[in-house]
Amino acid sequence: MEEQPNTPFFNLGILDSLTQDSVNQIIESYNGFCNTTQSLLSGAGDLSVGADFVSHIHGLCKFGLESLVRDHFFYVLEETFERNGASRLWRHFDPYSYVAASNKNDDLDIDEAEIQSVLYTALEEISSEKQYQEKCLLMLVHAFQSYKDQVSGERHDLGERNYLTSKYQWIVSSVLMATLPRNFPVILHWYFKRRLEELSTIMDGEFQDDTSQNKDGMDLDEKGNVGKCNKASAMDVDESYNDNKFLENNRIVKSIGKVVLGLRNLGFTSMAEDAYASAIFLLLKAKVYSVADDDFRSSVLQSIQSWIQAVPLQFLHALLVYLGDTVSYKSTSSGIKSPLASQPSSSCPGIDTPSEGLVRWKLRLEYFAYETLQDLRIDKLFEIIVDYPESSPAIEDLKLCLEYTGQHSKLVESFISALRYRLLTAGASTNDILHQYVSTIKALRTIDPAGVFLEAVGEPIRDYLRGRRDTIKCIVTMLTDGTGGNSSASGNPGDSLLEELNRDEEIQEDAGVDDDFNTDDRQAWINATRWQPDPVEADPYKGSRNQRKVDILGMIVGIIGSKDQLVHEYRTMLAEKLLNKLDYDIDSEIRTLELLKIHFGESSLQKCEIMLNDLIGSKRINTNVKATISQSSQTSGENAISMDTISATIMSSNFWPPIQDEPLNLPEPVDQLLCDYAKRFSEIKTPRKLQWKKSLGTVKLELQFEDRVMQFTVAPVHASIIMQFQDQISWTSKNLAAAIGIPVDVLIRRINFWISKGIIAESPGADPCDHVYTILENLAETSKNGGSSGNTQELLGGDEEEERSVASVEDQLRKEMNVYEKFILGMLTNFGSMALDRIHNTLKMFCITDPTYDKSLQQLQSFLSGLVSEEKLELRDGMYILKR
Repeated sequence: MEEQPNTPFFNLGILDSLTQDSVNQIIESYNGFCNTTQSLLSGAGDLSVGADFVSHIHGLCKFGLESLVRDHFFYVLEETFERNGASRLWRHFDPYSYVAASNKNDDLDIDEAEIQSVLYTALEEISSEKQYQEKCLLMLVHAFQSYKDQVSGERHDLGERNYLTSKYQWIVSSVLMATLPRNFPVILHWYFKRRLEELSTIMDGEFQDDTSQNKDGMDLDEKGNVGKCNKASAMDVDESYNDNKFLENNRIVKSIGKVVLGLRNLGFTSMAEDAYASAIFLLLKAKVYSVADDDFRSSVLQSIQSWIQAVPLQFLHALLVYLGDTVSYKSTSSGIKSPLASQPSSSCPGIDTPSEGLVRWKLRLEYFAYETLQDLRIDKLFEIIVDYPESSPAIEDLKLCLEYTGQHSKLVESFISALRYRLLTAGASTNDILHQYVSTIKALRTIDPAGVFLEAVGEPIRDYLRGRRDTIKCIVTMLTDGTGGNSSASGNPGDSLLEELNRDEEIQEDAGVDDDFNTDDRQAWINATRWQPDPVEADPYKGSRNQRKVDILGMIVGIIGSKDQLVHEYRTMLAEKLLNKLDYDIDSEIRTLELLKIHFGESSLQKCEIMLNDLIGSKRINTNVKATISQSSQTSGENAISMDTISATIMSSNFWPPIQDEPLNLPEPVDQLLCDYAKRFSEIKTPRKLQWKKSLGTVKLELQFEDRVMQFTVAPVHASIIMQFQDQISWTSKNLAAAIGIPVDVLIRRINFWISKGIIAESPGADPCDHVYTILENLAETSKNGGSSGNTQELLGGDEEEERSVASVEDQLRKEMNVYEKFILGMLTNFGSMALDRIHNTLKMFCITDPTYDKSLQQLQSFLSGLVSEEKLELRDGMYILKR
């Protein structure tokens, strides 16, 4: 009869060829084998039946019934282990059944010493039972081996023994897993967590002591020379303290290792490792959160790495040594070189030859720490960018974490969500959005110099800003003074776009110094050798990262879509600033213009350069005019004003934006002064003539009253109003408006300034529509009328739109687009409804004669929005139709 080894099947057909005596022998041997097996495994166990047990096995093996022996033995063995091993093991944990519904991270109300004692007792009992059954299994193996020795006379290999041992281990694990109570994994996790917390507290204290010693500036030799008389006693105390801490650490490691070994012996290797691994990761996560927190101004990654090496890795090294897992990664039992062999021993400081298991643990812990810190920083990325550049250390940490984990897409998705929820809302000002956008560009430029992820993050901001009407104005203001028009802003110099203009100038100068063909070839070769494909998050329509350049000004101009609109807005704002200047100091404006030329070109800023040249020429002409007018002509007349009091700004009107000029009658002495100035200018600059914009400019006044003197800097219209009261102390509103040459409603609005200062009093006249204004000569009258008083110099601040000297870009656009209004209304009358793109293309196609249609799509959209607000058009589902 032939039987395949290590198989549960045997040939029953052999029974048909047996004699009755052989059958009786088999029955007798089988009954004896069953009885001895039961005696051997049941109850306390009786090893004295071992000889009979072996004899009966030999009797059955003689007839080729080895598989029958194995099957019956393992059946009884499994039944016995389930009854005497598994049931008794889990019965120890029945008092803690209430924790089954708890989460692994919950803190349980269990006595730590009690649960440790229960674990020790339970594991010792089942280990004892398992050891006894393994002895019985060895008896079975010995019986098989001795029979084969008798039959063949040759020694066999250990294959039979290994097969039976592994099968028994599989039975043990299967029975325990099938009967595993729900509360055991929770209890096990809680035990490891508490023990590791205790160990971490001790080892963390040692880590802090070492850190403080490293920060101590005193040299070791100097320490040795200080307090020699106390050296011996201090050393004894330190050694005793360190010994106590070492013994305490060793005790905790052994207690944990004892439980792990017991669980391994039962086949719970994965469960044990998962339990203490999750506890370690919880401690590491808590450490990362405590160190990082909301402190963005210092780097924390290095301290986290040091803590990992000082606390978890030291514990794991001690645990692996206790468990016997100390095989070096440089040489394995299989003779195949480990892929971790390239890891230097310095990766685990304090450990000479780290095992492969320890190196793997180090990689796992570092990855978890990097990922945890990365997620923490990504969640706070909005606040980090708000604090940039002070938060640069946090940005550097995030960069290193992303390089390690490669989870850039998580950053993009999370930050876009934060932007839409916290920044891109109606409550956020355009200035704040632009400042945040600039800070975002600078911060993400550190993380992603190629700009791949910045492209994705910036797209929602750019789309939102294109819908804001004041975006262009705020951008130009940031280009000129860096505050974005927000006077209450913090004034962070890092937000100024002038900084980027300066950088462009430096780059251009550097490029001019090293303009060598060979250098360019060498750089091209270096770029080619460093080529890398774009990440999967990159937009294929945006070009390769090797061609992409993170240019802040370029990205800001990209919001507008055309540099011409930005230049036009800058020209308007420059004109407003120059007209409101009290002197001819334009050095900062010249510097800004030169920087803008580098980025936008000289031709587009030619008109702005002429405007600045007008200021320079005005200073020179003003000096020449004053020097050539005789002293006698200046002092003629009773109320004549000296020529020294006037400073004129002379504009080349063809190159300046449209100026808002209101009709105004100036007092006769002032008007005469302007005429004299214009006459002398014509003599100097023949045939050029001056046309005064009388409502523009500023006037410095000193008002002398009976008991006080007050100084003001106001607009010409306010000066004209108050100067009318020199010869007449009381005026009606109609008469005063006629004298000044402005409408009554404008007068009422302008004169409120002097009323608020307590200089003019308002009273009802005979006609309800005609008010009476009277000058107040003393403080008593001023206090009676509720006005303010004082000798302070005031700068008039009226309504912004009313006080503008230059027409706004919107007003200019509206005026230029009015010629196309009838054409647009006619198109909509014929076609019914049209989309924005179609209207734009139609205007470009048919409006080719003077005036040629040369507006952008965004300018047309702004004009159509004005028509919608005037209720001339309606916008439905992206289609413009006539208002019915």
